Amino acid sequence: MEADVRRLVAHCLGVGIEELVSEVSLRDDLAADSLDLVELAMALEAEFAIVVTEAILDRVRTYGDLVHATGVLVRTRGEAEARRTEPPLRISARITPRAGGLAGTLERTGWFSPYSAETVAEDALRAGRGARLEVTVAASSMAGFARVQQQFAGLDTRGIQVIVRRDDRPHEPPVQSAWSSDTRSRPLVQSLP
Repeated sequence: MEADVRRLVAHCLGVGIEELVSEVSLRDDLAADSLDLVELAMALEAEFAIVVTEAILDRVRTYGDLVHATGVLVRTRGEAEARRTEPPLRISARITPRAGGLAGTLERTGWFSPYSAETVAEDALRAGRGARLEVTVAASSMAGFARVQQQFAGLDTRGIQVIVRRDDRPHEPPVQSAWSSDTRSRPLVQSLP
């Protein structure tokens, strides 16, 4: 993507590709005015099927900012397309601390969303190195399953063992929030928002 952005910026602003380094200012160093930036935004929109708002253009100062903003817009568009073509995912997550750890098992179940994924990941990290995260994805397409795998893939570098499974059985309603007071003897169960 960066190569395409570089090509478009060079063409729209009439500058050499070698001038486009991350910290170069579009307005100060490359003398881009507001019309140049609007033309550049239209070229980016046509190339990547994104919408570059005026607010985004106002925040972009350097070539690096522009590349970053374009990347975010492309990813956001891709995520929106993926959500439209796939039903919501139900997940169940079980976090088991390392052997000999003080805390008990934590279980969560609910819809897979950025917030729920972040919550599960934070819980796994709090369980510490050597903990085990088991995520079960209820009847999902392979793309949805892969999305869940990708979401938690980075935890292994933090010492968390991650296992993602696919469950093709029909799912049951989520368990309502029920926190145990003794975390060493019983699992904790909480529904995800």
